[in-house]
Amino acid sequence: MTRTTIPDILAGLSIAGLLLPEAVAYSSIAGLPPQAGVVALFAGLACYGALGRSRYAIVTATSSSAAVLASATLALGASSVSERVALAALLVTGAGIIFMLCGMLRLGAISQLIARPVLRGYTFGLALVIAIRQWPHLVNVHPGSQGFFALIFELLRDYHSWHLPSLACGLLALAGLYVLERFRRVPGALLVIVASIFAAPRLAAHGVVLTGPIHLSLAMPAFAVPPNTLLLQLIEFSFAIMLILYAESYGSIRTFALRHDQAVQPNRELLALGVANVVSGLARGTPVGAGYSATSANEAAGAKSRLAGLSAAAVVLVLVLAFLGWIERIPEPALAAIVIHAVSKSLRLSAFRNYFLWRTDRLLVLAAVLGVMILGVLDGLLGAIALSVVLLLRSLAQPRLSLLGRLGAHDYLDTALFPAAATVPDILVLRLEEPLLFFNADPLMTVVRDRVRFARLKAASRKGLLRANLKHVSPRALDYASVDDAVRGECVSR
Repeated sequence: MTRTTIPDILAGLSIAGLLLPEAVAYSSIAGLPPQAGVVALFAGLACYGALGRSRYAIVTATSSSAAVLASATLALGASSVSERVALAALLVTGAGIIFMLCGMLRLGAISQLIARPVLRGYTFGLALVIAIRQWPHLVNVHPGSQGFFALIFELLRDYHSWHLPSLACGLLALAGLYVLERFRRVPGALLVIVASIFAAPRLAAHGVVLTGPIHLSLAMPAFAVPPNTLLLQLIEFSFAIMLILYAESYGSIRTFALRHDQAVQPNRELLALGVANVVSGLARGTPVGAGYSATSANEAAGAKSRLAGLSAAAVVLVLVLAFLGWIERIPEPALAAIVIHAVSKSLRLSAFRNYFLWRTDRLLVLAAVLGVMILGVLDGLLGAIALSVVLLLRSLAQPRLSLLGRLGAHDYLDTALFPAAATVPDILVLRLEEPLLFFNADPLMTVVRDRVRFARLKAASRKGLLRANLKHVSPRALDYASVDDAVRGECVSR
């Protein structure tokens, strides 16, 4: 054994107890049977452990992709469990194929399509939506509303129908999770699940719903496209699932790579995530990605290489084969508590502090949060991405120039940011702050001409050829008739 083998095996043992109950819980977010999460967990751990490059990334079912999958199957008209399972298999496999195509085409920078403010706002709004949607499982009710605000209103209106034993079970599990998270090396989720399993007979006697049978069986992959389902819609939703998975996964992988001075291979990560999702889709599992919480738990457990993920996959397999009957006795309120606890880490307002402090990208953050709550998980994400692209095009269409001045012997800096930088007489040094594209070339030349005219006017003013004093006048504050007329003093202030 190498010196990293034992820490990796111990890390795998530690995180397996966290990942298994979370996988079962995330399958409920996707609207799929519990076995979908278990299959996805094993597929993600095994495939990424064999093909991935990050030493810390843990690829498993994630709450965000599960929520997007649920919205996609709902939008495609799935009304029964069998239809949701069939559509989910197509969508997850489709997302995996898109991953692999992007990897082969070396499109590793595709995650940049989702701006960071959009991703943070989307994550916050998604956490709110997921937490609210888990509340019916906490109180054992079956609301008819799907929208965020409509669901809140229905839950509050029908509070008298809440099942109090289920609510007590869920709140007690949630409290236990928050207490145990203070001990980083203690698998809090596993301890809560074990305690709830032992309490399951008494809870079931009081009407608390249990997870129920989990059917794991090996079978040949078979796809069945429900009627009235368009191929273009399947491709669009598969791409949306792939996009959010890669944005979330690449963010986690890059964060821990920078922390440990490890190189990132984005195209290889695309291929590894693609294979993992294809395998999960063929086995009728949920989408899989490198979630931040699971990856963080793996690092905290002392992992040193990808062997930790493979060890966790072996432990999960043993747990499923030996203790499947016990897993079936997990109370649903306990699983809902695990989901709420997991997404609550994204409900931090401090993540938005800089956007409002610097007054940049505030619109994108708010649009992403409100888009998820008003339009839904999938449409909210696509709407926020569309808005970010529109704002980007607007910014590119209005080119900005910086006037550079000399500071020291060789450095030229922006005079607006560094007032001490002095401009060189009779020399104008400008820097373009936006990429030069075909649609902003003419506006750019207009700005450059105005800057040159203004510089000539200031030079004429200094030499006494111009009556107007331009020392404190901005280039935009002038209306240029012509340079010759202006030099003769015919410059008119706007």
